[in-house]
Amino acid sequence: MRIGIGLPTVLPSVPGPAVLDWARRAEARGFSTLGVIDRIAYPNFEPMTALAAAAGATGTIGLMTDVLLGPTRDPVLLAKQSASLAQLSGGRFTLGLGVGAREDDYAVVGRDFHARGREADRGLAVMDAVWRGEAPDGTVRTSAPLAGGLGRPRLMIGGSSEASMRRIVRWGDGWTASSSVGAALEALVGRVRRAWRDAGREGAPRISVLTYFAIGEDPRAAAFLLDYYGPQRGAALAESLPTTEDELRATARRLEDAGVDEMVTFPTLPEIDQVDRLADVLLR
Repeated sequence: MRIGIGLPTVLPSVPGPAVLDWARRAEARGFSTLGVIDRIAYPNFEPMTALAAAAGATGTIGLMTDVLLGPTRDPVLLAKQSASLAQLSGGRFTLGLGVGAREDDYAVVGRDFHARGREADRGLAVMDAVWRGEAPDGTVRTSAPLAGGLGRPRLMIGGSSEASMRRIVRWGDGWTASSSVGAALEALVGRVRRAWRDAGREGAPRISVLTYFAIGEDPRAAAFLLDYYGPQRGAALAESLPTTEDELRATARRLEDAGVDEMVTFPTLPEIDQVDRLADVLLR
């Protein structure tokens, strides 16, 4: 199982240069991927911008939105952005998409939270057309390919609903999940693989799981999770947060046993020594 690490792009008061230092350190220590998570109504770095900067600061490590709130973006522009980032990074970028669960992220961009599933389906169809060099249905026709022949990035879809399963097998290269699915993870991995086979897809879907970590007891870790996710989900994540070497290794073993291909674990503390301490535990 590959081990990726999240960038500290949502942690309070982390300056831009520190994010790039984190990216360079993660690459030097051998992590597989740099991940970013997405909010709109929150004081975080915009994910695609952060990964573009990280791509320029690194040379080999993977780059992934884990996940981007697809229905909050214009799909034509997102298709061009993601194809551009994939090309400019030398094929290192993976677009992870989900619909999210916070109404305020949709309200601030004037999108209908309750229509996010339908918009996700529409957006994926539009992006697929753009990546194939076609003008998507419902747009002004153009004789020039909208993505300029840049092609299609790798695409991961988040979510555990039946609609999410349909999106994975129709459009995606695999599934990305949150560790908050807990004991249901192994069953969900099985659902994804069965849906993949039933749809006649070749090979196997890529399986990725997002987790959090904090090495060492520090109240700032729980405070961040509570602020970012709210009292209910934040408290549950803080309660299960691995903070010791044994807990981190146990988390990695559990995911690997469930059939996960890549664990991307995100920081809850901003100090760059968290990169080295995590590498010392999981990359030996």
